[in-house]
Amino acid sequence: MSELINNSRNRIDELKKLILELHEGKDAAETSEKLKQVMGSVPYGEVVQAEEELIKDGLEREEILKFCDLHSEALKASLDTSNAKHVPEGHPVDIFKKENSELTKLIDQIKQVFAEALLRDKTSSADDLILKTRGLFNSLMDVEKHYLRKENLVFPYMEKYNITGPPMVMWGKHDETRSFLKSSFSLFDEAQNVDVQSFLDFVDLMFQPTLKSIEEMIYKEENILLPMCMDTFTEIDWYEILKQSEDFGYCLYYPEAKWKPAFAENETIASEPSDRIRFETGSFTREELEAVINTLPVDITFVDKDDKVRFFSNGKSRIFARPKAVLGRQVQFCHPPSSVHIVNQIVDDFKSGKQDAAKFWINMHGKFIHIAYYAVRSNNNEYLGTVEVSQELDEYRNISGERRILQYDN
Repeated sequence: MSELINNSRNRIDELKKLILELHEGKDAAETSEKLKQVMGSVPYGEVVQAEEELIKDGLEREEILKFCDLHSEALKASLDTSNAKHVPEGHPVDIFKKENSELTKLIDQIKQVFAEALLRDKTSSADDLILKTRGLFNSLMDVEKHYLRKENLVFPYMEKYNITGPPMVMWGKHDETRSFLKSSFSLFDEAQNVDVQSFLDFVDLMFQPTLKSIEEMIYKEENILLPMCMDTFTEIDWYEILKQSEDFGYCLYYPEAKWKPAFAENETIASEPSDRIRFETGSFTREELEAVINTLPVDITFVDKDDKVRFFSNGKSRIFARPKAVLGRQVQFCHPPSSVHIVNQIVDDFKSGKQDAAKFWINMHGKFIHIAYYAVRSNNNEYLGTVEVSQELDEYRNISGERRILQYDN
């Protein structure tokens, strides 16, 4: 056992020495060759420990950040991940890896556009290439959600276990990538009527470095950061990370399967308590939800399964006035006696499953009004109530042709 400990200590010391040599200007390829000769393979945990010790020894974080990619380049041939733990489907690490897979596919698509440019006449127009690249870079911006989950969920647990150096360095690399992306979009904004040669100059100047920055981060995550976190974090840690992941969203991928540790088999995954109201496809704060509903150019009223009015929107210009006193009242009592039979028929047909919608349109005070009632049902097709949606349609009845250029109505 002491021999294993000594071997590990010797490898870490040698790693620190080689990293310092890189900082002094040694060639990365030469250092990589030396690693192979002297050390064979380096466990990922020792890479992290070497970096941590260098920071504690006084090497500035900015200095390590500056040469971070050189470190990983020099270590690629020697890094040993053979002992990395199995990752179950739906686990936070599995999600990170699948996001990385989608990012890699997207980067390959962008590189195909670059390759297409190399085959063209350098003086020809590159407008279509710029358009394609910008669209793909728009998708690439999704990497922000990936980084935010690492920074806000994974890094705090690393610090909990006194692993402080690598998160600091990696966060700095995230910020570098963010800066590259921002600068790339500045180039897109300036790229008007450019030729292929100018496009290729943009590729060399900013687009390719942006892709390389993301690729390097993928390598560091999958070969160093995530295996080390799997060795260090408990299942309780990972479960807490998973429960909070939804708040930040996912990158180019949505995990339909959600991992559960054995201790939580009978527990429904729920996020940490917050002020957000959660739905299957996202969440709102109460303020956001109310503001969204009141911003929509429609009147909304909800009647529950017991025929009681439970909610109405309160937009700036409602078509039909609704006093708050109507809340909790039987919907039949909210209509004149002459139309109660229609209300009852709609509700009965919705409850029985005979119908799912009833629509009317009327002219009122010089306005054309569309009124629709929809049956609200659960995933199990259980009747939950009826929603009424009323809207003035004059604006839409008068539309013709197309509007493809930005033009505000007021």
